[in-house]
Amino acid sequence: MRSLPLRAALGSVPLLLVACGGDSPSATPDAVSGPTYYQDVKPIVDAKCVSCHNPDGIAPFGLTTYAEVEEVGPVAQLNIEHGLMPPWPPNAECNEYVADRSLTEAQKATFAAWVEAGMPAGDPAAPGDPIDVEQVGLSRVDVALEMPQAYMPQTTADYPDEYRCFVLPFPTDVVDGTKYITGFRAVPGNPKVVHHVIAFYAGPGQLAEYQQLDAAEDGDGYTCFGAAGGSGRPAMIGGWAPGGLGYDFPTGTGLEIEAGSAVIMQVHYNVIEAGAEPDRSSVEMKIDDTVERVAQVQPWTNPQWVEGNGMTIPAGEADVMHAFEFDPTLVLGGEFTLFTASMHQHNLGSANRASLVRADGGDECLLQIDDWNFHWQGSYALRQPTQVRPGDKLRVECHWDNSPQNQPSVGGEQMPPRTVSWGEGTGDEMCIGFFYVAPGAP
Repeated sequence: MRSLPLRAALGSVPLLLVACGGDSPSATPDAVSGPTYYQDVKPIVDAKCVSCHNPDGIAPFGLTTYAEVEEVGPVAQLNIEHGLMPPWPPNAECNEYVADRSLTEAQKATFAAWVEAGMPAGDPAAPGDPIDVEQVGLSRVDVALEMPQAYMPQTTADYPDEYRCFVLPFPTDVVDGTKYITGFRAVPGNPKVVHHVIAFYAGPGQLAEYQQLDAAEDGDGYTCFGAAGGSGRPAMIGGWAPGGLGYDFPTGTGLEIEAGSAVIMQVHYNVIEAGAEPDRSSVEMKIDDTVERVAQVQPWTNPQWVEGNGMTIPAGEADVMHAFEFDPTLVLGGEFTLFTASMHQHNLGSANRASLVRADGGDECLLQIDDWNFHWQGSYALRQPTQVRPGDKLRVECHWDNSPQNQPSVGGEQMPPRTVSWGEGTGDEMCIGFFYVAPGAP
């Protein structure tokens, strides 16, 4: 694992900000023998880029026409070449995941050859076949929870990002006892300013604390960062990033919920392109009365780190690593199936890895992110869910870059490095793995 994030190693190379999706052709159809836009490049861009790069998307520009793609073609090629776009953080050699949005080697080569050839348009009357992109989706909506009213992001030029949490109680006529969430989707009210959404579950005993956090701040919601805040650490339900269509949970599994509970919806706003605009986002869920296996999203980390011991990240150090491993079957009471994996750090994070150290000595990589970016977090469903047995150990490993070059700027001035450890704030750090698990074999 490299210690220097790729975005830092590239230095002054101009980068696209987010994921790649009446023209003036640069060549006539019969003058081109290699890749052309309409026949070869447009299908790739439509499949892997347009979900963000469209007039209503979070991206700062569109990629829906030949002219738009041609204008940024060479810079886009640099981002593709260095693995920055489309944003798909997992290391491809670690594992295989459902709905992988990364480009294949053949697609990368096609785009590179097109740029090298001068970005010819080709024949708009004979477009190439669309690329079949694996999609997941929410099969049924039983409950939808929406922000009570539109919210205007509170940001500045120095801080174009805001993390805001909203408390959304479950309706009593739907959740009138023990129920199970079996599918999830977040619906951004204004995709121009909503960067991502994460939903957490607050049980009946936790709800009052989050309602107090909400009441303590003016307006709807309350300021949060990284998670939902509070002392109880509500369980994660699911998340959304641009292009996400929602998903059903693995067949026969679901997350248990109780009457008198709520969803804590964290919305990450970014107004760098659209400016501050109102948003009224919501979450939708599939609810069932029973499931075969009660699942849970397990946040696993070193308890000593949470208590403030052993996760020191010294000021000025460019590569600091901390790792933790334990037998998770001791927590869950026996063997279980692990379906999805995600990792969480804050802004100094540079890389991380979650793996299983098998009882026989083998190492099974679950998720490896070599260039951590706090603003592109995600949960990744394993193509083949894996069984965890007694004696296996789950290992969570994180790297941080606390060098002077990797510090935040305040008011246009870069801050000096300081020693950092575990904490909830933007200047603190974390190292957590989140895993969707259910008892028994796959």
